[in-house]
Amino acid sequence: MKTAIDSSALLAIFNDEPDARAWVRCLIEARREGQLVICDVVYAELAPAFAAETNLQEALAKLGVSFESLTPAAAWQAGSSFRAYRNAGGPREQLIPDFLVAAHALVQADRLAASDRGYLRRYFSALPLLQPVIETH
Repeated sequence: MKTAIDSSALLAIFNDEPDARAWVRCLIEARREGQLVICDVVYAELAPAFAAETNLQEALAKLGVSFESLTPAAAWQAGSSFRAYRNAGGPREQLIPDFLVAAHALVQADRLAASDRGYLRRYFSALPLLQPVIETH
């Protein structure tokens, strides 16, 4: 089972956000089930959080995450989904990078680890989402 990861999940971990531990547990379990990957867009979105590229690469390696470029088929899927979104009156609040990340997961992986911002379920309904169980005390 290949899991693509959105920057929302990784930034939660790297920035030690309140749900960071839940995301770590979620990704550890996903890693037991198969490969963890990020695409070009996610790599670029993570870059500002690190002083040097080697620091980003080390952080990804610790989590067992590898890099995988978008294929033309995934890019086409992103563009087609974005066109449908815009034709339905979708505002430019969701930009093409979000659609690229989701399309990468749909075409090149089995699921996407991400915080759902609404558009995922609507425009990528066939894409299984992996989200952590957030414990409340």
